[in-house]
Amino acid sequence: MKKNNQKTRREFLKTSSTAAVGVGLLGATIPKSVLGANDKIRVGFIGVGNRGTQLLERFMTNKEVEVAALCDVYQPYVTRNASSIPKRYVDTGRTPKLGESFPNKVKQYTDFRKMLERKDIDAVCIATPDHWHAIQMIQAVDAGKDVYVEKPLTITLNEGRKMVEAQERTGRVVQVGLNRRGSSIYQKLSKEVQGGKIGQVVSAQAYRISDMYPNGIGQLKPEDPPKDFDWDMWIGPRAFRKYQYNIAPYYFRWWSDYSSQMGNWGVHYMDTIRWMMGETAPTSITAHGGKYVLQDDRTIPDTMDVIFEFASGKIIRFSIYEATSGLGVTGGEIELRGTKGTLISDQNEYRIIPASRGQFQTWKELTKPEEYSLESKEQHGDMGIKEDSSANLIRNFLDCVKSRKTPWCTLEDGHRSTSFAHLANISLAMGQRIEWDADKERVTNIEKANDLLHYEYRQPWKLS
Repeated sequence: MKKNNQKTRREFLKTSSTAAVGVGLLGATIPKSVLGANDKIRVGFIGVGNRGTQLLERFMTNKEVEVAALCDVYQPYVTRNASSIPKRYVDTGRTPKLGESFPNKVKQYTDFRKMLERKDIDAVCIATPDHWHAIQMIQAVDAGKDVYVEKPLTITLNEGRKMVEAQERTGRVVQVGLNRRGSSIYQKLSKEVQGGKIGQVVSAQAYRISDMYPNGIGQLKPEDPPKDFDWDMWIGPRAFRKYQYNIAPYYFRWWSDYSSQMGNWGVHYMDTIRWMMGETAPTSITAHGGKYVLQDDRTIPDTMDVIFEFASGKIIRFSIYEATSGLGVTGGEIELRGTKGTLISDQNEYRIIPASRGQFQTWKELTKPEEYSLESKEQHGDMGIKEDSSANLIRNFLDCVKSRKTPWCTLEDGHRSTSFAHLANISLAMGQRIEWDADKERVTNIEKANDLLHYEYRQPWKLS
């Protein structure tokens, strides 16, 4: 601890942030001496289910992190008591691994607002369902906390801009959990592709393929929620409806009020591709698809194809196929086509296939073939990733909490990438191509489409 005639760490952080806001500099630095060798970054976790637990584990591998508090609307997740979780939840394969050993006493909450009142918490990690991110993140920065918030950033496009404004107003450090921003492969490619490695990029594509035929998420009727599950709090700002097992705690990804697969998976790939391309936002979006095959309760498509066009002339295509299997991009997860060659990449490796000349051309080659792969390492997670890009992103966040520098995935980046998902879903809802003004953040050719940029929150919830 510091001597009495010196500022405490919390006072220093607070005054440093205030100064940063006053001059408009999020990147204002804190001297390294402020964090002593035994000082800790005290982190509270909001949402400690499947993904929240994965993030908790990664935060805990960093020696300067002290887990200060856990918050979740499902009591077993807060108490970390796996024995009280019903078998049908466990059978989804998405209940978290529990039973961690904490070296200190960890406070437990079911209401995140109570946790945010704590003055001894420096940062929070938000891994709740999508419809909660904006409210919780804004209240967190207003409470003086730095924030790591999971993707997709929002459930509506307007929420993202409000989050950016809140971060700018408070000067807090906020990192968005688009984990490919922590991938050394993509960090390398983002520079090289924009530097002309495959020539002028013309188009890109990616897929989400998951054969859920024939039952999907099933067909169920409403029922009483478990006694230790605060369903009203889980619903939060959304219109109230009765509890249904194939909504929560995990299946919300297939319900449009709470998420979408365009948001869940599409945001990962759209963020990576637009980062490689150096693009900010599309100018037009066309989506096709629907619930064509699966006879389940979902309210999102099982089949969807989306085209994003840019003012620069580039095109991105993204496809969601949840009623078929097979390969998408052969040998990778994204494909970028350029005038000199084609790039196929994932988080482990990439390869460049030189272009072959077409009609009337006489050149022999415009670039050389190239292959690059990470060295063989222990694989992380179901995807067999050799490098833990999520852990890298968390490490960067913690560094920025100390230095006050800008993190790898800013709120503006998270908002712009998540906007792709919202715009695709809006185009599908409108049943036609929409044109997008990225500066005003408005649909320009269908006024009614702008009604879908946000929704009216259920009381008492609001964004500020």
